[in-house]
Amino acid sequence: MKNLFDRTKRTSTVIALLSTLLYSLTSSAQEEAKDSVKTKPLEEVIVKATRADEKTPVTFSNFTKKDFSKRNLGQDIPVLMNYLPSVVTTTDAGNGVGYTGIRVRGSDATRVNVTINGIPYNDSESHGTYWVNMPDFASSTESIQLQRGVGTSTNGAGAFGASLNLATESSAKAGGEIANSYGSFNTHKHTVKFSTGLLNENFELSGRLSQIKSDGYVDRAFSDLKSYFLQGNYFGKTTQIKALVFGGKEHTYQSWNGIDAATLHDDPTFNSAGMYTDEFGNTRYYDNETDNYQQDHAQLHWNEKLNDNLNLNMALHYTKGKGYYENYKEDAAFNDYGMTPTAGQTSTDLVRQKWLDNHFYGTTFSLNYKTEKLDAIFGGAINKYEGDHFGKVIWARYASTSELGDHYYDDYGNKTDANAFLKATYQILDNLSLYGDLQLRNVNYEATGVQADKVTDDFNFFNPKAGLTYEFNTHNNLYFSYAKAHREPNRTDYENGSPKPEKLDDFELGWRYNTEKIKVNLNGYYMAYKDQLVLTGKLDDVGSPIRENSGDSYRLGIEAEAKIALSPKWFIAPNISISESLNKDFYTDASGTLEPLGNTNIAYSPKFIAGNMIAFSPVKNVSIALLSKFVGKQYLNNINDKNSYLSDYFINDFSFNWNIPMNKVFKEISINVLCNNVFNRKYVSNAFDYGGGYIYYYPQAGANFLTGVTLKF
Repeated sequence: MKNLFDRTKRTSTVIALLSTLLYSLTSSAQEEAKDSVKTKPLEEVIVKATRADEKTPVTFSNFTKKDFSKRNLGQDIPVLMNYLPSVVTTTDAGNGVGYTGIRVRGSDATRVNVTINGIPYNDSESHGTYWVNMPDFASSTESIQLQRGVGTSTNGAGAFGASLNLATESSAKAGGEIANSYGSFNTHKHTVKFSTGLLNENFELSGRLSQIKSDGYVDRAFSDLKSYFLQGNYFGKTTQIKALVFGGKEHTYQSWNGIDAATLHDDPTFNSAGMYTDEFGNTRYYDNETDNYQQDHAQLHWNEKLNDNLNLNMALHYTKGKGYYENYKEDAAFNDYGMTPTAGQTSTDLVRQKWLDNHFYGTTFSLNYKTEKLDAIFGGAINKYEGDHFGKVIWARYASTSELGDHYYDDYGNKTDANAFLKATYQILDNLSLYGDLQLRNVNYEATGVQADKVTDDFNFFNPKAGLTYEFNTHNNLYFSYAKAHREPNRTDYENGSPKPEKLDDFELGWRYNTEKIKVNLNGYYMAYKDQLVLTGKLDDVGSPIRENSGDSYRLGIEAEAKIALSPKWFIAPNISISESLNKDFYTDASGTLEPLGNTNIAYSPKFIAGNMIAFSPVKNVSIALLSKFVGKQYLNNINDKNSYLSDYFINDFSFNWNIPMNKVFKEISINVLCNNVFNRKYVSNAFDYGGGYIYYYPQAGANFLTGVTLKF
């Protein structure tokens, strides 16, 4: 894969130079206007099947390139989304680079359905989204929609906390961009982008190369991340085709162990990963206690306008992922690693690698029929995942009969996921529309290495949704919806028991107000779960969160967000979430016998979250903003343990942006400054509770900065 990256890098560099020359010779304002008109419909039709609009009775927030580009200086997409309603983010390395996570309404990332141009991104087995495999993807993203709750029918694993839909950019304006940033912890990002603009009014080619490096806030938690993005568009009279390849390669030092309370107080950047005692009794750190993974994606989208009312969209996709993480293990038993003990020895120090080698491929489709009163979409997907899991011992202190390259385990996980849905919005009256959404989903999962016997499970889910939207006038509407969702267990759930699939009934009631100067969304929700797989606060031996079915549980809350232009120079965007998340009639067996606890708080579900942005533009092309985030207290387990919780925290980020118009070599120069946690608040955004008072925390960085310069030509 390294050769693929190198070839793509050399090719893209040549194309970027040629496109710059082409732009200077052929571009004009008239052509750019044509380009914008032609490009916009392609992005809309590709994501339409999985997105909501103002007439859809679900709760959502739109997040555009304009919203996040000023802060896009190397941090991951979840960190850029930190200030959206009901969102809590965390990062292992403490500074937003490397492994990052997101929770929405208390639900972790495995329950947030993510699609890229309508293609599922969640890992089929773990259900997780590993943004570290897509470094700097924000630089190729046009827009993001976060649907909270079940949302509309989508592809991939069912949404139990939210759906996150990303649309890649497709700017037909010829030109290029060079962006460089540098900041605390030796963090730096380098990005090169280009676009040919429309050629012969039909073709466009664009691409990006990026590299991000950081030492991390936590000791040795470095990141070395590379990524590429290459996209071609064809625009015909009734046909639009979009082909793209993108991928990333990550090399990160592990920082997922966390630290205990005493260390948090005395040495918050301490990292135990790779620590061992040598034969002379000295404490040392293995220098390659790292995670290494490469993921490459290919997508082909075809859209055909069949007539004025009918539109067809089809896509093919393929993802290849391969990589491993490496550990130094002390006193490892020979038998655990398939090694024959030597005379007088039963264990040895060794270095192991745990590998994943997987393929994910399939097709998605949608047929959109639209008239003055009816907007209907029939769509679905068929996807296949094939994953190999195996381990290697690459070094051992004491020899045995094993050979270099031997596998000490060989397991697999295969999954087929098919769904079909029909959803429609019908205008019953001039001011009243009815929404219906029916989805059938079949999941077949086979796996070894997770339980004593091979796992073979087959699930059939029916997920109906319905709602009403009432328009008071062009600026006001009220919506109500009901949605049912099901979700299968993931691989870790099988490893830690015999889990049941989850069921959810989601009720949403909201009011939207939209004018040129004021946008408001106020909503309430009630999410009733059956057999919800809730986080226990523990991790397994490979760092994956352990969950268990909790019987009956619910999440009840109110969310509000607004965007208000106070004047031509002042702008605010506050949001607030107040919620209650409870397990009903919960039992614990911590003492060896079942003990009833009544209703208990669901772990990692703060009752109060608030965010705000205050932006000021003192002069044209200059903006200053203060972004604030408050996250309330969170329990770390489900038994209301008063000693197991995360304290609330309040952080503030400061950003500065100055766009300088140019008229010669460059069209514009942008200067961006981001000061994170500007008031140097000491806080912890994540922790895990192993029971018996063993809690491990993940501290986040104090005051730190990133600054960048972008040259556009």
